[in-house]
Amino acid sequence: MADKEDLRQQMIDAFGGADYPISSPMDLVPALPNGPSTTFESGNFSMTAMELNTKLSGGDFPYDSAEAFVDDIVNELEKQDLI
Repeated sequence: MADKEDLRQQMIDAFGGADYPISSPMDLVPALPNGPSTTFESGNFSMTAMELNTKLSGGDFPYDSAEAFVDDIVNELEKQDLI
């Protein structure tokens, strides 16, 4: 089972370096340590940033902070029973 807080912190760390506000997922790519291949892992959950982008509905852009963006990602992953 995935630790939601661990995943949340990994994502905040990875997406935190973007220039906010962001208006699309492409605004995040330069901030990612390994680009779209940046991987988020906890328990049995493992997904790259690119895979996350394909699983999510598109978000509620623009986002003013990494925390707000990550909260939406985690909520959506929960709704899809991915975590």
